[in-house]
Amino acid sequence: MSEAYTVEAILFGFLVLFGILGNIWVIFVVFQSAINSPTHRLSSSDTILVHLSVANLLTSLFRTVPIFVSDLGLEVSLSDGWCRVFMLLWVWWRAVGCWVTLALSIFHCTTLKRRHVAFGPLAQQQERRRVWIVLTVVWAANLAFSLPALFYTTHALGNATVELMVISCTTRPLLGCIWEFPTEQQGSVFASTSLALNEVLPLILMICTNLATLHALAKHIRMITAGGKAGESLGELSKHVASERKAGHVIMSLVVLFIVCWTLQVAAVTYYNHDRGHHAEGLLTVAHFSASLFEGFSPLVVALGHGKLRRKIVRMIQQGLELLKCVVFLLNDYL
Repeated sequence: MSEAYTVEAILFGFLVLFGILGNIWVIFVVFQSAINSPTHRLSSSDTILVHLSVANLLTSLFRTVPIFVSDLGLEVSLSDGWCRVFMLLWVWWRAVGCWVTLALSIFHCTTLKRRHVAFGPLAQQQERRRVWIVLTVVWAANLAFSLPALFYTTHALGNATVELMVISCTTRPLLGCIWEFPTEQQGSVFASTSLALNEVLPLILMICTNLATLHALAKHIRMITAGGKAGESLGELSKHVASERKAGHVIMSLVVLFIVCWTLQVAAVTYYNHDRGHHAEGLLTVAHFSASLFEGFSPLVVALGHGKLRRKIVRMIQQGLELLKCVVFLLNDYL
């Protein structure tokens, strides 16, 4: 294994590990915060965040980890039946992660632009019900769209090369599984439709939604500043403005991460399927890393922008550091 390839494998392994631990950490912190809350229920935004983390975690465990193992040279091959099942799951979870990210952005946008916010247990229960309905539709619709994987997936024989790329970023069959369509035209139609519906469309909607959110945030900040003239103290005014600007920074971080990662994915897959020039391998490698980057960092970006979750995460980090110091101190005494 060359030195450059070793560095690439180590970096990719770090992203895979960080993605798995990061998503598990976010899920743990969100549920622990819900248990410690007076209602013992997940808030609507936390519910969406958990679904995003679960989708990304499943993708990391069952797709990204096998890719990493394959890159290390360990060849694992599935039977024809299991190839169909795993391809279905890969397409499903990848699409769900993309659409749940969009659902989180739409939720924040609609909440911010809502003129009259209803409070109370009944209003919160209705909001949670709406969120669960939307998430159920996202999971079910993407499962239905992924069903062709059960019919157009097969086991590759020998040293095959991927002829048609849908969601993968590697030219080698993942776990020996490849797409096989009756005709090249049908394959191109499915790949183009999958790319348009599960990556290009959410990308465009994500940009529009977050631009609307940032516009609403700017308008809200101006209203808060104007409200300060009506008797609000300078300290309260500064606190409100700082909170709104922090929300804007989180939104910008998430949308930039989403746009960069998914644009690279769309560009790499499209270029490979229609050209396969000498730049295809490089583009696929970059998209390979960007997909893992998004799966690992997107839930953490949202969690760190959430006041309660951020404080919980910081407290857990501090406790972990204190525990590490105690372990080091005991080891020094023992040695």
